Amino acid sequence: MSDPDAPGTTSGARAPGTTSDAHAPGTRPAVVLVGPPGSGKSTVARLLADRLSVVARDTDTDVEATAGKTISDIFVEDGEPRFRELEREAVAQALAEHDGVLALGGGAVLDAGTQQLLAAYGAAGGTVAFLDVSLTHAAPRVGFNTSRPLLLGNPRAQWQSLMNARRPVYERLATLHVSTDGVPPRDVAERIAGALGPSAEPGTTTTPAVENPVQEDA
Repeated sequence: MSDPDAPGTTSGARAPGTTSDAHAPGTRPAVVLVGPPGSGKSTVARLLADRLSVVARDTDTDVEATAGKTISDIFVEDGEPRFRELEREAVAQALAEHDGVLALGGGAVLDAGTQQLLAAYGAAGGTVAFLDVSLTHAAPRVGFNTSRPLLLGNPRAQWQSLMNARRPVYERLATLHVSTDGVPPRDVAERIAGALGPSAEPGTTTTPAVENPVQEDA
């Protein structure tokens, strides 16, 4: 996913502003994935969407489509405030119209308006899944290269600092907490699908059947 910390795209993502033929007014995402760079949001979103027979959507990809440039270029040419503005709008639009799996950029949850929208979504029975990961397991996935604007300087220290600031927000908004340390993405997707329950179908959301955090396999 093209988190400002880890630009990229999500396979199967729908273009911003478009919906499937099956989309009906009042639907909401089947599940929203939040978490830091390296937690596997993009891969899990694709696998989970396949599992639920819905479409995966990535708000960072939406931002890039709207701006006509990569997130790294938005940061360099327009600044972080402009990126956050585009991100806030992308999240609000996707929460209102997308009926599949929605993956958010790592820092999207820091916006107060986005927090309110996610809290309301969760309170209405939506599933906000926090994909947790440690620095040790995130590092090989993220790569910590210079294309990640918020990880310049000392990437590992920057990642840990960002995670320390964001963790309380992730945990407060999440209705489902899944550790991805040492867990294959397909297994993470299956855990989330199991928490949604057997009645989960495209365009609908059920209250998670599992309330306690899913622990890493022994």
